Amino acid sequence: MAFQKLDFIELSKEEMKKRSGDFLEMMKSRRSVRNFSDKPVPRQIIDNIINTAATAPSGANKQPWKFVVVEDPKIKKQIRIAAEKEEKEFYGHRATKEWLEDLNRFGTDWQKPFLEAAPYLIVVFKQVTDTSRKEARKNYHVSESVGIAVGFLLAAIHNAGLVSLTHTPSPMKFLQEILKRPDNERTYLLIPVGYPTKDAEVPIISKKSFDDISTFV
Repeated sequence: MAFQKLDFIELSKEEMKKRSGDFLEMMKSRRSVRNFSDKPVPRQIIDNIINTAATAPSGANKQPWKFVVVEDPKIKKQIRIAAEKEEKEFYGHRATKEWLEDLNRFGTDWQKPFLEAAPYLIVVFKQVTDTSRKEARKNYHVSESVGIAVGFLLAAIHNAGLVSLTHTPSPMKFLQEILKRPDNERTYLLIPVGYPTKDAEVPIISKKSFDDISTFV
């Protein structure tokens, strides 16, 4: 393994405060959206977003992720039909009373029209093994690595001026089947991406306070 000198530019404390504050304000305005417009999004923007996600760190630099971008209306419809089948079962039989009570505050149900309306669906898969060699080898810290990459992805989507939703129909094996993914991959997350409708609404929520989420020792 070859090494090179780190390309690091130390910023002034004032610049660091400004950058961190500006980024905080930008991310505070990010919201999960369920009302998507079918307004097209330039492909280059999606490429940039995925390339940003791919800069995330990963265990042993295995990069155990695959981002499958769905734009074909026929495949989006297939995904919606399969997702709604699982969601209808979830809301009707699988979910506990407490879970449904928590979800009811947000007015969600088994119907998922955004899966067809959004111009792109980014389906994130985690690769449990590395099959790039003759003999498959284990990937390390797969869920953690993919989770970090998804965080980068969501920040990049918001930074680009688009909206998204982290959607997790359960179980999600149907995505692996519809998208014909190999056996070493498992569905991690389904993310519609695009513009919101002009009348899109989001629930009024609050985040935990700084003291609630952090402790310095």
